[in-house]
Amino acid sequence: MSGNKVNFTAGKVSAFRCEEGKQASFLWDTNSKGLGLKASAGGSKTYVLESRIESGASVRLTIGNEKTWTIQSARDEARRLQAKIDQGIDPREEKRERIAAAEAKQEEARRRKAPALEAWAAYIKAHPKWGSLHLADHVTVSKEGGELRTRGRKVGHSDKTLPGILRPLLLLPLEQIDADHVRVWLQDEAARRPTHAALAFRLLRAFLNWCSEKKEYRDQAHKDACLISMAKDELPKKVAKDDCLQREQLPSWFASVRQIQNPVIAAYLQTALLTGARREEVAGIRWEDVDFRWNSLSIKDKVDGKRAIPLTPLVASLLAALPRRNEWVFSSPTAASGRLQEPRIQHNKALTAAGLPALTIHGLRRSFGTLAEWVECPAGVSAQIMGHKPSATAEKHYRVRPLDLLRMWHTKIEAWILTEAGIEQPAEDARPGLRAIR
Repeated sequence: MSGNKVNFTAGKVSAFRCEEGKQASFLWDTNSKGLGLKASAGGSKTYVLESRIESGASVRLTIGNEKTWTIQSARDEARRLQAKIDQGIDPREEKRERIAAAEAKQEEARRRKAPALEAWAAYIKAHPKWGSLHLADHVTVSKEGGELRTRGRKVGHSDKTLPGILRPLLLLPLEQIDADHVRVWLQDEAARRPTHAALAFRLLRAFLNWCSEKKEYRDQAHKDACLISMAKDELPKKVAKDDCLQREQLPSWFASVRQIQNPVIAAYLQTALLTGARREEVAGIRWEDVDFRWNSLSIKDKVDGKRAIPLTPLVASLLAALPRRNEWVFSSPTAASGRLQEPRIQHNKALTAAGLPALTIHGLRRSFGTLAEWVECPAGVSAQIMGHKPSATAEKHYRVRPLDLLRMWHTKIEAWILTEAGIEQPAEDARPGLRAIR
């Protein structure tokens, strides 16, 4: 402790100045252990306490400005701080903890007032292994909207996209998304778009369940906001889809689909029917997944990650004839992803031209499973080709079918479908050569 020692009085404190040429000067109080007055070159004066903590290290603590602290209050604070030090408590750590607690309290208050969209973003980030479709659903239901429509604008509708169906709820603080708010929202949306409302309700319920398990959100989330009974009360009863190509419709379907001017879409639709794969499983096939030598096709499977299925003669012929623009088999030079995104428009036009009833892309998958029964294909075989999880004990534990066995049945299924459509199944060696498009 260096500097002058005096008994602090109002006059001495007021008269004390920083010595010329120094950054700071100190005056120490003889009436209070360690209490000092620091005068800075800029003219400010601050009460300080200089002492030693338990480790023996010297510390200098700021008490406050001499204009706001009286001499007596500074002495009282110096004694309080010194008492802490004598007890082995470092006032600096205590102050840091106090500041941290105050900041945590402020952050908690901010988080409680923040829109649930923040937690929604954290929820999505916490699930990097979601499939592209599942991720896209979460983005769609929470999107801000207001972007210019590039397609599908209906007469009389705005030229800008609407906010996502969950956006109004997610703009509320998380603790306000309770059963009352959800019910009002669901009643409104179920009346206008029941299918989309049902999907959004399921996504919201999963999100709130996740929040209820996280320390930072569990005291705000209402896990009972999306009870299953609410969906039963407010949503129309779900009717299972049964769209499926019938045997007698195959000639018209193939004839019309093969007239589609875009060969990628035409090949995609036929491949979807002849493999029974899911919409995105077919669209996501890369050239590296196609083995023309061993007639096999590797498909990304939403259940098991990947599955190998036979590359049947017509499918092999269709794929081999496609241009190799990039890594995707069903490529698109106009899509940002580089691959086919929306085959439904052309498919619907083909159905209309053929005079056939409405048929979804998933209906093609359903058609494969149904038509396979005409050749008396074992249910387990068609299920394995389609990527259905085995249900029976025998299927789970006692059936290990090699690709050759699947190929025998898969080729037979394709041959029967083509025969019914009036199309000759190509020979194994009849595939056209591959070609690159630059």
